[in-house]
Amino acid sequence: MKLDDKKRVLREMVLARRFEERCYQAYIERKIGGFLHLYPGQEACVSGVMEAARPGYDYVITGYRDHVHAIQCGADPKAVMAELYGKETGSSKGRGGSMHIFDAAHHFMGGYALVGGPFPLAAGIAKGIQMKGGDEICICFLGDAANNQGTFHETMNMAKLWNLPVLFICENNQYGIGTAIDRSTAVVDQFKRVCGYGIEAAQCDGQDFDIVYEHAKAAVSHVRGRKGPYFLEVMTYRYRGHSMSDSRAYRTREEEELWKQRDPIFILRDRLIDAGALTQEAFVALEKEIDAYIENEVIKFAEESPEPDVSELARYVLA
Repeated sequence: MKLDDKKRVLREMVLARRFEERCYQAYIERKIGGFLHLYPGQEACVSGVMEAARPGYDYVITGYRDHVHAIQCGADPKAVMAELYGKETGSSKGRGGSMHIFDAAHHFMGGYALVGGPFPLAAGIAKGIQMKGGDEICICFLGDAANNQGTFHETMNMAKLWNLPVLFICENNQYGIGTAIDRSTAVVDQFKRVCGYGIEAAQCDGQDFDIVYEHAKAAVSHVRGRKGPYFLEVMTYRYRGHSMSDSRAYRTREEEELWKQRDPIFILRDRLIDAGALTQEAFVALEKEIDAYIENEVIKFAEESPEPDVSELARYVLA
């Protein structure tokens, strides 16, 4: 992968981090309501996978920690923020909020509030691709705790039975809300859980973009080559709580600091500096540029956008 491409990826990761941290601030200011699940610490996961895939062409579906995934697929950050603000210009017309970001035009098929809900939907999308004969794949991002849902096992069975073009990405951030994985799950290594279904699987470091990218390339090649489904577990960590109401009392600050020493953005930044492709001064300038973009364009757009019209309250209600 060329250094210029890695610099672009670094910019995308910094944008993701700053976007999410600005969401945190807006929530504290009561400009964003409802539930809010943030992504800081996990940026290398979605960046590594989507760099190996075809954003906007391949189909992507995920759970409720979904803002960054939508943006990586090509969704306009302004539309995503407007959705978080509940505005008419939002990606779901302000009706969905944080957990229901959609952008069908870029094949981002949504975030879902139901834990484990996207598994069977991903299989359905993949079945549709298979029936139409296209070379797209469906990528399903979900956290480790979702794998304890019955939909996980049902979907793995059918995905392999039909050899569906679906790639399952388990973003293992060690916790299901406030429960450590070893307290809830008999088999802690999630990639081992699909062996009973004959699905190819692997596990990798989710904090290092280069490592995720290399593993994702192999996974995407396997699925796009119509060799059946693939399950990739990326080991990562969320810096914030499960949601905004989470005090993180279930884990130590020492543990958090240990993971922050392997910050995915800093790992890639330092690698580019060592390669002579970036300077610390250029990185600081990049951060300032992105901060200005988020404040002067993204936030400004969301705050100035109109509220949904009360007269259209039932417009998108099916029954």
